[in-house]
Amino acid sequence: MIAIFFSYILLGISLSAPVGPINVAQINKGIKNGFWNAWFVGIGAMFADIIMMLLIYLGVATYLTHPMAKLIMWTFGFFTLIYLGYESIKDASNVKIEEKNEKSKESPFQSLFSGFLIAMSNPLNIIFWVGIYGSALTQSINTIGKQQALWYSGAIFLGIMLWDLTVATTVHFGRKRLNPHGLRWIMIIAGICLIGFGLNFGYQAMQSFLYLFR
Repeated sequence: MIAIFFSYILLGISLSAPVGPINVAQINKGIKNGFWNAWFVGIGAMFADIIMMLLIYLGVATYLTHPMAKLIMWTFGFFTLIYLGYESIKDASNVKIEEKNEKSKESPFQSLFSGFLIAMSNPLNIIFWVGIYGSALTQSINTIGKQQALWYSGAIFLGIMLWDLTVATTVHFGRKRLNPHGLRWIMIIAGICLIGFGLNFGYQAMQSFLYLFR
């Protein structure tokens, strides 16, 4: 049982590791504001994942795979990521290694909200939870029971949290070794990546729109 529990932790880590909007946003917020902001982006995304898990458990999440629902989420994700990318590029000229002006810093809870919005507006995230996790959860409930299935679900989230902590810690200590010029370029690249993800979301929204109204 312990070996299975740790295998689910590794599953959570492997699900979080691929580069995507959440990881880019963590790097971006961490470069600008430090450890807590980077970690809270991941925490915000985890809140969205928990909501997805509960919706699956209640049998509601399948409605989110409807083409109209996906169109709304792709569109919302497009505007969210384009805005965050623009903000990253705009703020790159003002980045400082020393955290002198505390009033200008974004609060961790603002970063949490950003992570939540990105995760909730990403249909790929929702498709994963409904498709892969939903079927795995159903199978686990049928074979080992609800209580143990929830334990394994907790292991997945523990793996996600460990990855988020690793990213936040790496960015926090790494930013202190960079000069302002290097930090600016990282923020600009992060902003371009977010805009790139946003444009992809916009393309998917257009495809969904054409599919619905063709």
